[in-house]
Amino acid sequence: MLDLIGLSNGAVRRILFIGAHADDIEIGCGGAVQSLLARWPGVSIGWVVLSANEQRTREAENSASALLQHAASRDIHVAGFRESFFPYQGAEIKDYFNTVVRDQKPDVVFTHFGGDRHQDHKLVWELTWNTFRDHLVFEYEIVKFEGDLAAPNVFLPLTAEQLERKCSHIWQHFVSQRDKQWFSDDTFRAIARIRGVECNAADGFAEAFHCRKLVL
Repeated sequence: MLDLIGLSNGAVRRILFIGAHADDIEIGCGGAVQSLLARWPGVSIGWVVLSANEQRTREAENSASALLQHAASRDIHVAGFRESFFPYQGAEIKDYFNTVVRDQKPDVVFTHFGGDRHQDHKLVWELTWNTFRDHLVFEYEIVKFEGDLAAPNVFLPLTAEQLERKCSHIWQHFVSQRDKQWFSDDTFRAIARIRGVECNAADGFAEAFHCRKLVL
């Protein structure tokens, strides 16, 4: 696991982002992607989406390609596991983690929050920790019907410009979701504003994460 206090330039070589569905990563940590690529321009990115139909696959691939255009390298995988049925496909998804996901060999991992009540998100969280037991793992949050937001303990302040780019990117790339009542700038800005207040962010916005363990 990374030693945060002793962290030097070049120590983080590869970051892995994992999402159950096509837009999960962008919603949960689209600001972090921007910020980390700006801070560590030499970093490589692994990007794994586990469930997408044909339209959502195009959206996921186009979104990731645009968001990661400044990464040193990018490795994008979009699988076709059945949405909302992850617990019943557990063996197959675990096999996928043991091959495609494990082979990413990341230094840092972003994945779903362990307290997330969506069945697909929950399984992805569990398999992330099964696969990466000695890694620095940040668990991102997603606002949704289940009402499962908690009290995160890691914050990444965002500039107003970064938040605007995040919201614009999500709206532009995930056209299939525009008819959903939760899919709006207001939703994404609201949670960013709350987290910005909690960490006293300079521009008033932030993304927040849960971290079970880290090494100082």
